[in-house]
Amino acid sequence: MFKKILIANRGEIACRIIKSAKKMGIQTVAVYSDADAKALHVEMADEAVHIGNSPASESYLLSKKIIAACKKTGAQDVHPGYGFLSENAAFCQELKKNNIIFIGPNAKAISSMGDKIISKEIAQKAGVSIVPGFMGLVDDAKHAVQISNEIGYPVMIKASAGGGGKGMRVANNDEEAKEGVERSKSEAKSSFGDDRIFIEKFITKPRHIEIQVLGDKHGNVIYLNERECSIQRRNQKIIEEAPSPFLDEATRKAMGEQAVMLAKSVDYDSAGTVEFIVDQKRNFYFLEMNTRLQVEHPITEMITGVDLVEQMLLVGFGEKLAISQDDVNLDGWAIESRIYAEDPTRNFLPSIGRLRRYNPPEEFNSKDLIVRNDTGVFEGSEISTFYDPMIAKLCTWAPNRADAIEAMSGALSEFEIEGVKHNISFLQTIMGHSRFISGDISTAFIEEEFPDGFKGAKLDEKQEIDVIACAAMMQFLLENRNKEIYGQQGEWVAFIDGKEILTKVEFDESGWSLNIGGQQYHALGFVWHFGASLARIICSENDRIVLKVAQNSADFIIDYCGASSKIKLLLPHIAKLMHIMPEKIAPDMSKYLLCPMPGQIVRIDVEIGDIVEDGQALAIVEAMKMENVLYASKGSRVKGINVGVGSVLGVDEVIMEFEEL
Repeated sequence: MFKKILIANRGEIACRIIKSAKKMGIQTVAVYSDADAKALHVEMADEAVHIGNSPASESYLLSKKIIAACKKTGAQDVHPGYGFLSENAAFCQELKKNNIIFIGPNAKAISSMGDKIISKEIAQKAGVSIVPGFMGLVDDAKHAVQISNEIGYPVMIKASAGGGGKGMRVANNDEEAKEGVERSKSEAKSSFGDDRIFIEKFITKPRHIEIQVLGDKHGNVIYLNERECSIQRRNQKIIEEAPSPFLDEATRKAMGEQAVMLAKSVDYDSAGTVEFIVDQKRNFYFLEMNTRLQVEHPITEMITGVDLVEQMLLVGFGEKLAISQDDVNLDGWAIESRIYAEDPTRNFLPSIGRLRRYNPPEEFNSKDLIVRNDTGVFEGSEISTFYDPMIAKLCTWAPNRADAIEAMSGALSEFEIEGVKHNISFLQTIMGHSRFISGDISTAFIEEEFPDGFKGAKLDEKQEIDVIACAAMMQFLLENRNKEIYGQQGEWVAFIDGKEILTKVEFDESGWSLNIGGQQYHALGFVWHFGASLARIICSENDRIVLKVAQNSADFIIDYCGASSKIKLLLPHIAKLMHIMPEKIAPDMSKYLLCPMPGQIVRIDVEIGDIVEDGQALAIVEAMKMENVLYASKGSRVKGINVGVGSVLGVDEVIMEFEEL
């Protein structure tokens, strides 16, 4: 077995690989850029080598620096993780020339499956079902419109060398096809150094289901069941589960066998994933093959008991698979939530900054429940503009789907992050959504259920009472903090969501008794202390709820079930005066175009004096390798432009100013 491996990656996947390597007694070498000098993966590894400046193009994407780091440390092989150089056939060949083993598939498999056009041709020859489309490269916008009309709208425009949702657009008409081609080419060039694109039919209301495969260098290939990855936004997965609630055993077997056929056709010899689009009748079509470890691999590990990183290392060393297809189990249900540094209330725009608080739920492993958190950060880490905004991958396992969802909801409730915007509230909302709970999902789920974007969940009556009860008990404890008097009561008017609710609190040896708007509320216990950011209401011996809490002047801010509520508690005689208090009017910012995220201006489409129409494209901001088009919100004249192409801006910096026509 290898004595020392180098991990050509960063963040949570580098940390994940280090854990399996250490378990196998293998020494590890980390590489890092300027931005990652104090990163967790650097701290966890046995050795670390600096490889360049913060941009990936000047560090993690430079194969020469990776090879030099191997020679410097004596690392015999390289695990690429995912992203960066993980699907780069040229890198694989360079390693071979330098007698360094690539812990992944052979270069032939990478190059053939990495090109989405070639991979479809191979899949078709191998007898794998494929999506109808144009099996060639798109020249320009005019060519794209012609192809799209021949296929029939809607169509999917995709980068040939793409992945992770980058360089991908859905077009429903000629105009969208023209713009989609331009954006896809630009994003593909920026992310992969390859602007080739192709077009295929977009299947409406599809499910995205993928098969995990594992092969060795002796011709053996097996599949380890499926993962459902249909909860996506901007073609980027955010929630995955294994197995799929949609597949029956016959479809699972058929998809698995086709995935193995494809893998064998390219002599696949590592962990990989064959992705399929599945329609409402369980017809499935080959989408692409990812010749690497997937972000969502933990949930496959949780339902099969197979350590995929360990298997990759064993296969890389030349060992035969010790697992046959008959050995593959399907035990229980697992769910993964990707926690991103992004603002779901502002169209999921990325967020950067320092993690002032990072307190994930406690990891847990028993016969009835597993909570696992794969991460590459710690409290104090910096989320920068240079890399993917994923903070962590929170996974739960339980014997059945309902319990796995409940476990995930509870774990998300206990996950504390401060310093950057994050999507935990959105993930909580999905966990409680009736369509998700029933398994009635598709890749259009977010678009259909949140057509106007996510503005926060709406509490039901029971949840609202929980929130008021929490605030009232906190207020009670605060007022009695210095008195240490028990057996007395507190009475306030709770202001929440435009409502005024009389709330009374009593505490004695039997617990907490509240009257909230005439409804009785009892809790055995309430766990919270001054300054704590989590509160726990013990409803009964087997039932407790967790709420994130904070104070802002005289208000309590409580996050619960995906909703963020502001509660003000006032004594009744003071509450009567609230209606005469003037409201603060927010300043009118409609005459400015503000930068919605930290990023770089890559294009400006207007000039001073231009008259713009509602919906007209004004500028493009690139953030974390994704291009975001900014549009005019109303007809007006451009009065001034404050920035130029190449300007790096923070959130809400002024890009341009308008005046009325």
